[in-house]
Amino acid sequence: MDELDSKIIEMLQHDGRASNAGIARAVGVSEGTVRRRLKRLIQEEYIQVIGLPDSGKLGLTSQALVGVQVDSDKIDQVADDLYRLDEVTWVVITTGTYDVFAWTTLASAEALGVFLRTRVGIIPGVRRTETFVSLDNKRRGYSAVI
Repeated sequence: MDELDSKIIEMLQHDGRASNAGIARAVGVSEGTVRRRLKRLIQEEYIQVIGLPDSGKLGLTSQALVGVQVDSDKIDQVADDLYRLDEVTWVVITTGTYDVFAWTTLASAEALGVFLRTRVGIIPGVRRTETFVSLDNKRRGYSAVI
């Protein structure tokens, strides 16, 4: 990956629907160059092109970060089990008080409670959870400094 790849990625972070021609003009290369670079970046999994929904507009008004303490020999399995749940957007394995964090979006606080008790709480290896309910979303999207 080089500086041109970084510029292409940066432009897509600002506008995921930017055209290859528009990106090419902005970075000073041919459209074919951008197309080939973008294809390689996707194939080699440097980037993933996705649609990022607005959960609130979809009726999913209860968003929460769930910290999970896990039996040490089951961390990877619990993370995989959480990842497979439809309500979970992303999962990370971490250091510190919680072994795993999961971001979830649901229709209501009640649905969040049911989810925690009947979906997360029953996963083998889960010892304890702490839920941090989102009150306001100040930024949507993904950004990485490259």
